[in-house]
Amino acid sequence: MTFRKGFTFDDVALVPQFNNVPSRTEPSLETWITKNRKIQIPLICANMDTAISEELAEVLIENGSMPIFHRFTPFEEQLKWVKRFGENTFISCGILKIEETRALLDAGASGVCIDVAHGHSDRMCKFIQELKKTHPTKDVIAGNVCTAMAYHDLVNAGADAVKVGVGPGAACTTRMVTGFGVPQFTAVYECAKIADKLRVPLIADGGIRTSRDVVLALAAGASSVMIGKLFAMTKESAAPKRQCASNPSLLEAKFRGQASEDFQTDFYGGLKDKTVAEGIDFWGPVSGSANQLINNLMGGLRSGLTYGGARSIKELQRKAEFIEVSASYLSESKPRPDTAGRG
Repeated sequence: MTFRKGFTFDDVALVPQFNNVPSRTEPSLETWITKNRKIQIPLICANMDTAISEELAEVLIENGSMPIFHRFTPFEEQLKWVKRFGENTFISCGILKIEETRALLDAGASGVCIDVAHGHSDRMCKFIQELKKTHPTKDVIAGNVCTAMAYHDLVNAGADAVKVGVGPGAACTTRMVTGFGVPQFTAVYECAKIADKLRVPLIADGGIRTSRDVVLALAAGASSVMIGKLFAMTKESAAPKRQCASNPSLLEAKFRGQASEDFQTDFYGGLKDKTVAEGIDFWGPVSGSANQLINNLMGGLRSGLTYGGARSIKELQRKAEFIEVSASYLSESKPRPDTAGRG
């Protein structure tokens, strides 16, 4: 038996490169969301029921991103979403209702995100192939996967972008329940080696907590990152909101995984027979507006690009030099104000 080593975002750091970029405002943040379509910033809100909303979709479009509506909603509501946003939106689906998906694409959606927990499957590949037969010009994002072989198989089936990430989400317990999952940095890095040859964008989905993680995911080869919790905690998200019990002046938002018992109870009336939950739900403080979040993350990315001596995400990837770090690295990297008041 042989073991490979896997790395999370906390296990690696980027080595600064010679910088000839005169200003942090100069680098371009433009990237590909699919092999046919560009976005102006490499951020995508997760297509989860407590994250994406119509209000948040408008903010994303204004900032140059692309909204992806979640699939756990009545067909009529998705149709209304498509009619409102048209070519500025993607819809989501599982691998069961292909005719509904086709109808939504016919109504004007740019494309579809085929979204299942374990995307490396025969059923997923066949679904992509069947959808591409009738809608060859519509973009298909498929996932989720965490291995290079899985990425390769979905691209061969016809995917125009692949979502990478099994288990790193803030509300996901798949790794703890099943024992399966590849650390997110390694998953992105290994899939990106194939993505570079096949020229099909990779979306890093999950594990993003700060702009540091955004920079690392993009440098590792992702074309964009998908974020759930951070967007769910903004004012414009679809997450239920309430006043904080201990401090009524503060607002809280509820975030939940799509495989949580809370979610499945709402949509299916309870857990499916012979299954267990693979996610949780929790309340957290509302952080502010979606624009503030986007500005903070993209400001950090712009700084990261200059440290990488890069004017674009592609140049950042070409120049990226990673080193493995210990847990002490993060401790050394954080502010340490003097408790006596001198720091």
